[in-house]
Amino acid sequence: MMGVPALWAVLLTFICHSRGLEIQSPRYWSKRSQENILLDPSGCASRTKQQQVITNPHNFSVDIRMPGVIPAGSDTYLCMAFPVPTSRDAYIVDFIPHASMDTVHHMLLFGCQTPVSRSSYWDCGSVQGTCEDEASIMYAWARNAPPTKLPKDVGFKVGRNSGMSYFVLQIHYGDVSAFRDHHRDCSGLSLRMTSKPQPFIAGIYLLMSVDTVILPGKTVTNADVACDYSSYPIYPFAFRTHTHHLGKVVSGYRIRNGKWSLIGRQSPQLPQAFYPAHEELDVKYGDTVAARCVFTGEGRTSKTYIGGTSDDEMCNFYIMFYMDSKHAIPYMNCMETGSKDLFQHIPAEANVPIAVDPDHMMMHMGKSTSTHDDQDDRSVLDANKAVQTLDQDHLELVSTWPQSSLQLGQVSGLALDSDSNLVIFHRGDHHWGADSFNSQARYQHRSLGPIQQSTILVVDPVKGNILKASGRNMFYMPHGITTDKENNYWVTDVALHQVLKVSGDGGDRTLLTLGEAFKPGSDSSHFCQPTDVAVDTDTGNIFVSDGYCNSRILKFSSDGKYLSEWSAGSSDRRRRLPFRVPHSLVFLPDRREVCVADRENGRIQCFIAETGEFVKEIKKEEFGGEVFAINYSPAGDGLIFAVNGESPYRSAPLRGFVINYSTKDILDTFSPKTQEFMMPHDIVQTRDGSVFVGDAGSNSVFKFTSEKFHRSVKKAGIEVQELEEMETFVQTKLRPEHNTSKTTVVKEKQSVALQPEAQKETEEEEKKRVLKTKGGEGVLPAVITTLLLVPLLLVLSTGVFICWRRNHRSELKSEPSSVGGILGKIRGKAVGGLNLGNFFASHKGYSRQGFDQLSTEGSDQERNEEDSSDSENEEYSALPPPQSSS
Repeated sequence: MMGVPALWAVLLTFICHSRGLEIQSPRYWSKRSQENILLDPSGCASRTKQQQVITNPHNFSVDIRMPGVIPAGSDTYLCMAFPVPTSRDAYIVDFIPHASMDTVHHMLLFGCQTPVSRSSYWDCGSVQGTCEDEASIMYAWARNAPPTKLPKDVGFKVGRNSGMSYFVLQIHYGDVSAFRDHHRDCSGLSLRMTSKPQPFIAGIYLLMSVDTVILPGKTVTNADVACDYSSYPIYPFAFRTHTHHLGKVVSGYRIRNGKWSLIGRQSPQLPQAFYPAHEELDVKYGDTVAARCVFTGEGRTSKTYIGGTSDDEMCNFYIMFYMDSKHAIPYMNCMETGSKDLFQHIPAEANVPIAVDPDHMMMHMGKSTSTHDDQDDRSVLDANKAVQTLDQDHLELVSTWPQSSLQLGQVSGLALDSDSNLVIFHRGDHHWGADSFNSQARYQHRSLGPIQQSTILVVDPVKGNILKASGRNMFYMPHGITTDKENNYWVTDVALHQVLKVSGDGGDRTLLTLGEAFKPGSDSSHFCQPTDVAVDTDTGNIFVSDGYCNSRILKFSSDGKYLSEWSAGSSDRRRRLPFRVPHSLVFLPDRREVCVADRENGRIQCFIAETGEFVKEIKKEEFGGEVFAINYSPAGDGLIFAVNGESPYRSAPLRGFVINYSTKDILDTFSPKTQEFMMPHDIVQTRDGSVFVGDAGSNSVFKFTSEKFHRSVKKAGIEVQELEEMETFVQTKLRPEHNTSKTTVVKEKQSVALQPEAQKETEEEEKKRVLKTKGGEGVLPAVITTLLLVPLLLVLSTGVFICWRRNHRSELKSEPSSVGGILGKIRGKAVGGLNLGNFFASHKGYSRQGFDQLSTEGSDQERNEEDSSDSENEEYSALPPPQSSS
């Protein structure tokens, strides 16, 4: 009898499954794409090839064509978006280009979840770019380059489960002389697609150098990249090289048992399309994948770094591969510098430049990155006392501070209120990671909503207990914080791209807002990831460092009126190096100056607050190339407190500095002895001479005092009673150096206290067990009957759920999801995506002047890059390679 309902359940599931597989007719999409072209009044459609109608119900073709455009001028980039014509998974099995080298310089096809625009086409060589989220390159065509052919049974997966709901076609019109007759262009490509699952899935493996420095005048500089491969086999079938002007040749290899096998070798000055791989080979677990880019520094007068502008360089080797669909990993990357020993055995061909016919040379273009040229007597007295102590004693960590856990997220900012209490600005459960922003610096996790925890904590500087908490449900990605004379907070949020004035009374009232929420920009009413605020204690004027994508300091009145802005200064007027992430600001009340920590340039620059005129620069080898944050005390000749950060170019310990403002001499350096800084992000000094450092890497705040003052602190003065009152002490993350012993004490006390109760509970449990055993015999038949009914109910409910789910999905588009792409999270050796913009701008000295975009495709499009991303990351640590899935 039970078989009948089960049979009905199976039939119900089958019917729902069949309905869920329905797809809108391929002919409908064919007709729609043709109609888009036929609507063009210029007759563009008459010059396009008629789209083939495929009768196989699984197969269909998609035409993606420019809708009859006339580029405004040479080096114009135009984009158009086209939705993937199915709500379920589909596979691209062939690309057919429709373009002439006389008209089109190159075409690129991306997949993404949300395009920047859904209009018929738009200028994507400006701020807009291609996709709101990360764009994943799938196809490239350039003049004179052969079309990329996918092997049989291989396809790029798009649609529902791929994270790609739209195609974005980008066309670069290099020379527009062909448009003198005013004809309209309908270049593009056709995609042969199928809904039939393919045995093999295509993907991209990107090898990229991130720390190459090309010395001026040096004839040859090699950029070497190599990673051990640790996943299922892949089969390379095409490759693409990419550098900017200085690249001479790029070569990629598989290394197995010491033997180097060529995957592809090409001059990056030739059209940067995907070319067929040199030979058929596979890459398996235990192999090494390697690439070398050969550069010349001839003609350059300064060092050239990896970056996204035309004056920077890039070293990219793309491998287009396929692998078994069961183990498919669509995107992988490698950014590890290969060892010298390994590359001693690279074939000689990798060092031989490839001659390029000038007629076939890839055009390089891009924007220039040049730039245009409350303290009262008492506080001063306290500061003088502090400096006297500093002169005599070294700053040391107060290991017993805080006395209880503060439960912090990434600590981004520190300040002092008018009562000399410490104010901490942190990110709660939000983290700045590689996938937090796209290539246009737009925040990608708005769906998570604002941070629900209190992001602003007022803390007792002596004991570390929380006095006041505010800032719930207000911020998405906190960064800098400063207080004014009325104890209001001036904060920056890099996700909102805003500067906010927030009441300091705990009411979470926003008193003033500068910038437009989630809208990056470069004009006087927009910011792009602003980092910090400084307040003039006399006039109330504020200064904003802007920031990760812009390289400027802006000045506003206390009521938010724009007054002026300026960029980096220089003592040598002939050589003015732009800001590279102006990261921290401080106002000098006794000097009427504003100083900035120019992070990636490893320097401190100071300016006259009234005019923005450059005053001085402090740059020390001890900084190691990066300065993250600064603070100021008017004591003596003036003291600058600073913390540095990790630099890819130099090795220097992470520590704090006390610097004489007048002489620029370093008076003291300090750091934790038993625990290293991970990412010291902000610093502040109190009136009594204590120094606090907020660390975004360890989610903690460190307190330092002079040795004399430090000795007066009771290192073991935390009473047992205090430990007992820490309600959440055991549950919170504690700093190992000074909390391990406390945790042990608490656990031991809890263990002793719980012993009698535990004994009672054990006795009760034993009684219950005996009772259950005695009653078990009577209920056994009922239990068996129940167990037999459970599978039937489970099958029926599963069938109903699947039916509802299938129908629901056919009506609604999937929610946006993170596209791993080439530009997702940076993962050291293998699987994942890559957010290059954030990575370069924070770690590699890249600076976007105004709103220049960074990408892996710098020379193809210097103004806006197709698959790139931001300016910071700073704010994340590379994740370990994920384990391969079976």
